[in-house]
Amino acid sequence: MSVTCAIPTSGMLPEKYRKMDRAEMEARVREIKEKLGDRLFIPGHHYQKDEVIQFADAIGDSLQLAQVAAANKKAEHIVFCGVHFMAETADMLTTNEQVVYLPDMRAGCSMADMANIYQTEEAWEQLVKLFGNTIIPLTYVNSTAAIKAFTGRNGGSCVTSSNAKKMVEWAFTQKERLFFLPDQHLGRNTAFDLGIPLNQMAVWNPISGELEYEGELDAVKVILWKGHCSVHQGFTVENIRQVREKYPDMKVIVHPECCHEVVEASDDNGSTKYIVDAITNAPAGSSWAIGTEMNLVKRIIAEHPDQHIISLNENMCPCLTMNRIDLPHLLWSLELIENGQRGNVIKVDEETAVQARLSLERMLAYA
Repeated sequence: MSVTCAIPTSGMLPEKYRKMDRAEMEARVREIKEKLGDRLFIPGHHYQKDEVIQFADAIGDSLQLAQVAAANKKAEHIVFCGVHFMAETADMLTTNEQVVYLPDMRAGCSMADMANIYQTEEAWEQLVKLFGNTIIPLTYVNSTAAIKAFTGRNGGSCVTSSNAKKMVEWAFTQKERLFFLPDQHLGRNTAFDLGIPLNQMAVWNPISGELEYEGELDAVKVILWKGHCSVHQGFTVENIRQVREKYPDMKVIVHPECCHEVVEASDDNGSTKYIVDAITNAPAGSSWAIGTEMNLVKRIIAEHPDQHIISLNENMCPCLTMNRIDLPHLLWSLELIENGQRGNVIKVDEETAVQARLSLERMLAYA
């Protein structure tokens, strides 16, 4: 079982940071970054706020940031501007001498929280009874260290939305069936793209502890954990219909964490990096409706004024947990480091880390 240690200072953000204006905070962050130099490294996920992402030393999706963490052997302090599971991954892929911090420990992931290790072990026991030794587990990187360790010790791997197809193809060279968690939509969309029909996919419901499937069990090729991304599940086929009605020539591109019906109704789909690259490489004058997190969509709009870009659902909110990392929390974390203190340290226990690294290393080998 994972024991991720978070070493807090005073718990809540000190009041002084709530009273500082943005210019003062930005000046202090730059000052500390310059002072610490190569001893400090700040990775930032695409979904972060602009006030934070401006200070990132590397910007990317989950796969890119995992690769950056694995390659970085120099920085003493890694202040991860993302969510909890990403900081855990960074801790497991860096050296014991490096320390990983999460500026706000409340920055979790609702999807990762939809699969805990107790539910997963129970599900695995039941599925093995049903299907025998024919299943291999894959876990989306948006999962806890404990789930990654479960996958590692059972011969499976992590995946990201960037390499999900490669990893699903690999999994089927290992076993006859695939157990994919915690995001049912990425698993379903990826398997479908690889030619597996929907009627060969079952859903494991962790709440009821039951397999949801109508048909002969021998036909099942993919078992999907009943989890989802709260942000991407908010995009609908009706959103696409409205866009096509208002902008007939506009292309719709979505993230594969969207439900299957939305992905099928769109013009294209892919990982966060895929979406960013698609817009970057598109010609001036092209028009897009993007179905992904709002902070990123707004940033893409600002960076490409020569294109007509909108959110597929303009009433969507940014990822609430990702947004817990803000400029005051970033500065607080950096000032603690500057003063020789360690607050909000992310540390995965070694037993869990060893098993989880098996899963991560299999993923990175195919990245």
